[in-house]
Amino acid sequence: MKLIIVESPTKCETIKKYLGQDYEVVASYGHIRDLATSGKGGLGVDVNDDFKPTYIINKDKTKLVAQLKKQAAKAEVVYLATDPDREGEAISWHLAEVLNLDVETTPRLEFHEITKTAITRALAAPRHIDLNLVASQETRRIIDRIMGFRLSTLMKRKIGSLSAGRVQSVTLKLITDREKEIASFVPEEYWTIEADYQGFNFNLDSYLGRKLDVHSESDAQELLDKMPDSFVVNEVNENPRFTDSKVPFRTSVLQQVAYTSNKFSTRVTQSYAQRLFEMGLITYIRTDGTNLAKEFIDHGREYIVNHFGKEYLASEAKLKSLENKETSAMAHEAIRPTSLENTPDKVKTEYNLERGLLSLYKLIYNRSLAALMAPKQEKVTTIKASREGYTFSYTGSSLVFDGYSRVYKAEEESNDKKVLSLKEGDEITFDKVEKSQHFTKGQSHYNEAKVVKSMEDLGIGRPSTYASTIATLYSRDYIENQKGNLLPTEQGNLTVDALVKFFTPFMDVHYTANMEIQLDELAEGNESRHQILTDFYNSFEPLFESAQTNMEKEQPKMTGELCPLCGKPLVYRKSRYGTFIACSGYPECKYVKKEEKEEVVSPDKICPKCGRPLVKRKSRRGEFWACSGYPSCSYIEGQDEKQDVLTSIPCPKCGKPLIRRAGRHGKSDFYTCSGFPKCRYIEAIKEDKSN
Repeated sequence: MKLIIVESPTKCETIKKYLGQDYEVVASYGHIRDLATSGKGGLGVDVNDDFKPTYIINKDKTKLVAQLKKQAAKAEVVYLATDPDREGEAISWHLAEVLNLDVETTPRLEFHEITKTAITRALAAPRHIDLNLVASQETRRIIDRIMGFRLSTLMKRKIGSLSAGRVQSVTLKLITDREKEIASFVPEEYWTIEADYQGFNFNLDSYLGRKLDVHSESDAQELLDKMPDSFVVNEVNENPRFTDSKVPFRTSVLQQVAYTSNKFSTRVTQSYAQRLFEMGLITYIRTDGTNLAKEFIDHGREYIVNHFGKEYLASEAKLKSLENKETSAMAHEAIRPTSLENTPDKVKTEYNLERGLLSLYKLIYNRSLAALMAPKQEKVTTIKASREGYTFSYTGSSLVFDGYSRVYKAEEESNDKKVLSLKEGDEITFDKVEKSQHFTKGQSHYNEAKVVKSMEDLGIGRPSTYASTIATLYSRDYIENQKGNLLPTEQGNLTVDALVKFFTPFMDVHYTANMEIQLDELAEGNESRHQILTDFYNSFEPLFESAQTNMEKEQPKMTGELCPLCGKPLVYRKSRYGTFIACSGYPECKYVKKEEKEEVVSPDKICPKCGRPLVKRKSRRGEFWACSGYPSCSYIEGQDEKQDVLTSIPCPKCGKPLIRRAGRHGKSDFYTCSGFPKCRYIEAIKEDKSN
């Protein structure tokens, strides 16, 4: 028996379909080991012995590791097939170490899509564990452990912030800086003049040869008052415009487009993409690449000619430019479907994809297909009409050849403008001329898509960390989402101010970006692990010591009430579960004020057993309706029926887990969001009736 170890159980199911009885495929469920929390400062790293790490098996993986050892001992050969990135390489290394496999000779399978062809090819040419990649991951982990542990402990003790870190804190600073820019921005007034001619919009571009620059209503009105009644068309230009398709998705752009088009949070997008990858429908999802494998381009060439016609195929030069020629272990191709034959309509039926998964797959499929197609061609018409120093202009376009936009047919057709037919010398009279007031706009608030774009542009973090970084800022109560805008909380601003004051170099985006470059170089074998860690520690430690001494402790806010036990003032305190009220005399006095909540009685729900009204109760599984006569009557609504189940599927609107609701009276089950009533997402479940 040959053993293949992957990261997730879903991959096991997909890969098993392609292999015979000689192979057993099992999952490690991610990392099996991590840095210990022992030693000086609980770092699990001996900074005095060349930053030697101490690893321990995760508590929840003890039984799994024991089982993997038994399976590995019986296996004829063990293949390590974790994800093709730094984290995946590290997981393979840890597996080899723990399972007593030879790190230098154990076969390592690398595949970027879970298809029969990719698996067979990987088995035919396995490589070995890349120790440079492992060193890069370990170095990153050590830096993040030292910085994260020490900063988090300091910030919690001094100002009540729950955590700080190399990437999350710099990302938080981007958001707080943006809000400061918005608050300080002073808008300026300006006016425009538009004219309507047979339903077509003309704009006053210039007056007396100068570009229109009007900053008051009186000046705008003066222009209107002096304006002639008619104008002469003095310029008509027609030019072709070729619009090329966009390159296929890399991780950050997929997250941005999924947010813009579907309002998927970064976490939801990554969760859906991971599931599509594990189902074998798309290629690896954590990538900076925008190129495509030659096999896929050849497949696309044939598909487009057969389904659309040769004229829809991109030029050979463009197809060649899209080909992925990189050979580095870190050079992944773009996110794409594993086969263009798997159209969205086909996979919707064959894989019974839920709405969110299907929407994301459609984005990936259409973008990849369009990238291989010919440009869209339009005829752009520009018309200018002038008289007495006034010059109005109009621009319109008409579609000549739809090209790649055939993929997005409905969207493109709705955006196509009708063209106004005029010729030079024609005299026109506008149906209506109006002035409009405007104000200059400063920076817009960050949303998740814009944060990801800024992180990528500035080199903060990597594709695999964008979603988790934003999720951490939410969970630490450093930011909040208001109608799609990410706004820093009071605690978020306080955290950034303290870090900027005492750890200025580490809050500079250039430092964080340079660190990523160094780690990439280490992965290529061009940097020294020892030098990176030494330089970091020698810069960080003096600042940390200074902050320990000089950072003032934030005093908790008073509530104006006194403790009923000891008489000392009550104050607001924070925990990972939110804000609460407690005695300022802690730890001598451990009084915590309990929230007084009125019992919610249903106006129309009656206990079928005793006739009393039902009331809303809470348990660790959530809220439920129960008899108000408890304990004499223990009726709970739905207890004797099919039970609702909290799933791990994220809501495509807000990211909270979906609940599978049991359909009553013969109706099908359905999903609702656990964030109800703030989020009212609901989705029907289409059961697979093929069996």
